[in-house]
Amino acid sequence: MATLNSNVPPGPLAQKWEKHKFNTKLINPANKRKYKIVVVGAGLAGSSAAATLAELGYEVHNFVFHDSPRRAHSVAAQGGINAAKNYQNDNDSVHRLFYDTIKGGDFRSRESNVYRLAEVSANIIDQCVAQGVPFAREYGGLLDNRSFGGAQVSRTFYARGQTGQQLLLGAYSALCRTIASGEVKSYTHAEMLDLVVVDGHAKGIIVRNLQTGEISRHNADAVVLATGGYGNVFNLSTNAQGSNATAIWRAYKRGACFANPCYTQIHPTCIPVTGEYQSKLTLMSESLRNDGRIWVPKKKEDCKKPPAEIPEADRDYYLERLYGAFGNLAPRDIASRAAKMVCDEGRGVGVTGLGVYLDFSDAIRRLGEEKIRERYGNLFAMYHEITNENAYQTPMRIYPAVHYVMGGLWVDYNLMSNLPGLFVLGEANFSDHGATRLGASALMQGFADGYYVLPATVSGYLATQKPDKRPGTDHAGFKQVEENVRGLIKRLMDCKGKRTPASFHKELGRIMWEHSGMARNQAGLEKGIQLIRALREEYWKNVNVLGSDADWNQSLEKAGRVADYLELGELLCIDALHREESCGGHFREEYQYTKDDPEVQQGLVNPGDVKRRDDQFAYVAAWEYAGEGKPPMLNKEPLVYEEVKMSTRSYK
Repeated sequence: MATLNSNVPPGPLAQKWEKHKFNTKLINPANKRKYKIVVVGAGLAGSSAAATLAELGYEVHNFVFHDSPRRAHSVAAQGGINAAKNYQNDNDSVHRLFYDTIKGGDFRSRESNVYRLAEVSANIIDQCVAQGVPFAREYGGLLDNRSFGGAQVSRTFYARGQTGQQLLLGAYSALCRTIASGEVKSYTHAEMLDLVVVDGHAKGIIVRNLQTGEISRHNADAVVLATGGYGNVFNLSTNAQGSNATAIWRAYKRGACFANPCYTQIHPTCIPVTGEYQSKLTLMSESLRNDGRIWVPKKKEDCKKPPAEIPEADRDYYLERLYGAFGNLAPRDIASRAAKMVCDEGRGVGVTGLGVYLDFSDAIRRLGEEKIRERYGNLFAMYHEITNENAYQTPMRIYPAVHYVMGGLWVDYNLMSNLPGLFVLGEANFSDHGATRLGASALMQGFADGYYVLPATVSGYLATQKPDKRPGTDHAGFKQVEENVRGLIKRLMDCKGKRTPASFHKELGRIMWEHSGMARNQAGLEKGIQLIRALREEYWKNVNVLGSDADWNQSLEKAGRVADYLELGELLCIDALHREESCGGHFREEYQYTKDDPEVQQGLVNPGDVKRRDDQFAYVAAWEYAGEGKPPMLNKEPLVYEEVKMSTRSYK
């Protein structure tokens, strides 16, 4: 069994990080040049980590499968980034951001990591402003803020609806400077296909050049994975088609524990599915819920009417009705389940009946159309481009879709996995968001991990390693892993079946959404596991990979990633079946509040809200690979709360 040591430092919560940094071993500037660090990924976490580590003096090699680091999926983030600066003088603080995030994650995240995230948040904004990120500003020139789900203060900094793009350009500029100076060696079109472990430590990676098919070995004193999440296991999601889980999944099969894989975030504000031809879904920023009101008709017979013909008295603003204190800014998991509930009642809108209205008519009457254009113009333009509808004149139609994953590789307080030398940042790790993520905290975590946490903690590990003892790429461990990679590629190329990898991915997505989507139950999860196993068996008999492995071959790329999803999907369902409670985005139908529960009678929650079982499941479930065909082994990290008390999560 794996050893899980969270390495959370002792002492008061507000002092842990500063004391930990002081007690962490350092490496002098001259010696830093002797250490080589491989960073895989160049989104917010990867770019910021690579640039910062290089500026500290380490030899950094950065790998991305894109043609440029600026193609990373962080560019797609829209709404904003949280920071506890209290610019609005609305009683925000580090502690309030910490508590909102802990509560937002339904008390299933590690307390010390979340406090550190809130603590460094203010520095992130200063860093980005210094880089020239064009945050929105008030009339007087001060940075503007807006609200996001799960908070009653305005702490979200934004650049219209393209915050991720602007933040990534800032981090990318820092990375480009270090690439130009020779401090970072950049590898583009380079996909990591496996992790090399020597004597129990991560010491390198195996990479395939996507343009030439060349397989290469790269050694290091430490490996950093900042490769994003695995939401595309559902096929239809808001993630880019290229986003994948191969890096973290191959690391899992080398010994890194995979924590809480079932924690999937369903975003409530997405453009609904319209047909079988779709390859992805489009997010409409949560920021729209600041000014947009969500509703459906009260009567089923009104659902096919144009929205303008439905009088105010016949509209159900269900979030405002059910969760009055937060209204349309209820957290994502709650807003998503509420949308599913009204659609299941037959009150959904649109051709499929799987949609609700996001209406800006009140805000336009109050503020004027020009103000709404100023705040959200590019989002309205994107909506028009996709739907050919003018959201200034008629409500948007939205419905929940897979967006973000809170699970990922297990890491300790230093962001190192249970596999020494392997560090995991951003969405690729599990640590900060619990069972669901508050809006505008993903960008915050990516930069916190890359700019502030990893640069301060990696020296603690490297100080235990002698750089002149780093194994060379001719080491037997590298040779064996490369042979395994080549064997997998050959196996895929030799299948010569009748189905494309994409067809298997689409079928897997349907299984995942039906049996492990917004609502889960024991029978459905057990059926899903059986279906995934059968599909995986067929995959290795009937997949057809076109082309050659010696050149650019997107069919081969897709085939390897789908093979990983077919295994990861099963683990996700196993974890969801094991976790016999509801928490955050993990909704087991067997565990929900009823009208007879005292919490409902006290007005804390509504019937149908998720019901945790703290006495049984207040732990991180970290799954360990046991070998081909064997069930994974469960390791548990107890969740200990020193500063806050686990309580009923209420947004009423």
